[in-house]
Amino acid sequence: MSIAASTVKELRERTGAGMMECKSALVEAKGDIEAALEILRTRGQAKADKKASRVAAEGRIELALAADGRSGVIMEVNCETDFVARDASFLAFASEAAALALARSPADVEALMQLPRAAGGSLEDLRKELVAKIGENIAVRRFERLAATGQLGTYLHGTRIGVLVDVVGGDEELRRDLAMHVAASRPQCVSPEDVPAEALERERRILSEQAAQEGKPPAIVAMMVEGRLRKFFNEITLLGQPFVKDPDISVEKLVQARKASVRRFVRLEVGEGIEKKAANFADEVRAQLEAHA
Repeated sequence: MSIAASTVKELRERTGAGMMECKSALVEAKGDIEAALEILRTRGQAKADKKASRVAAEGRIELALAADGRSGVIMEVNCETDFVARDASFLAFASEAAALALARSPADVEALMQLPRAAGGSLEDLRKELVAKIGENIAVRRFERLAATGQLGTYLHGTRIGVLVDVVGGDEELRRDLAMHVAASRPQCVSPEDVPAEALERERRILSEQAAQEGKPPAIVAMMVEGRLRKFFNEITLLGQPFVKDPDISVEKLVQARKASVRRFVRLEVGEGIEKKAANFADEVRAQLEAHA
């Protein structure tokens, strides 16, 4: 049957789908634009399901901060290629997802994806539509919502590393400097008191075995272990590390001088822990061309 060009145009504007996909759906729906919408949704879900197993190790870290600076969300949103990570539709999806997580405080990613959108449908509906439109697997991998005791400092290193840090006292410059330090130096926790007991015992055991192999008396071995543990704490804790902008002082000395304290931080990096298949440059270009053909 004949479908008016204006109807195809309207469906494209409402869905973002390709012209031929819209025309095909309208023909199947006998010109009924609402029915065509449902057809495209169904096809989009099928495409999303098909692509769900594909590795999505690119993407961006998104931050959303409340107006009072007392609560915020940090979120990792993934796609398959760096090309899509810069796509306007992907960026808008990531921004909306973080804003929803901040406003509604969902318990986890699954709950977040079921939240209703102001424009209609759920965030999961939008994700599936985006997968159908862009042609890549897209997912919200993780997020954390931080309610501050003090004020939140934020830092984004490009789009791939993000930090939220809860600082009591100090000023905006200090909060940003601390967040930047966390991004650069990767501390595991704030202070030695925050090191998990299991990790501490494992490190103590390893250091004890190393020191014992040096043939020192037990009393000397114990002193050596304690000294090496202090070095270990300085390496993995935020307060023990040399301040990235002035390595002559520790972060602990910095915050003490500014009459401040750090309660908690969250650092996320795109693709952490995801095993990404190695590919040469030609293969990556070919994959992108095929995805966007």
